[in-house]
Amino acid sequence: MSNVLVIDDENSISELLRQVLTLSGYTVKTASGGQEGLQLFENELFDLVITDIRMPDIDGHEVARHIRSSDRPLTPIIAMSGTPWLLEGNEFDSVFPKPFSIHTLLDVVNKITLTAS
Repeated sequence: MSNVLVIDDENSISELLRQVLTLSGYTVKTASGGQEGLQLFENELFDLVITDIRMPDIDGHEVARHIRSSDRPLTPIIAMSGTPWLLEGNEFDSVFPKPFSIHTLLDVVNKITLTAS
């Protein structure tokens, strides 16, 4: 079973992803912002991080930079954003402009976690 961290300041999106991923067999923790997400990342082991880009405290790019400079730099990161031009950059393993198909996201999550295990 893979552990997934979902970071998004929109509770409805975090909750939707938590429910879908849990039903798909993943253990999911959610964070309502970048700061909370990084605290969880530092205290627990995650096989995948899914993060929004635009958040009020620490944005998704900063989350990715922190993970890439941590002692677990190979942790896969999926970015999502309602502002797709902000998804540019090579710090992410996959990117999803909002709105996105939950089935497509699940396919990518399954591929990433299978490859990582």
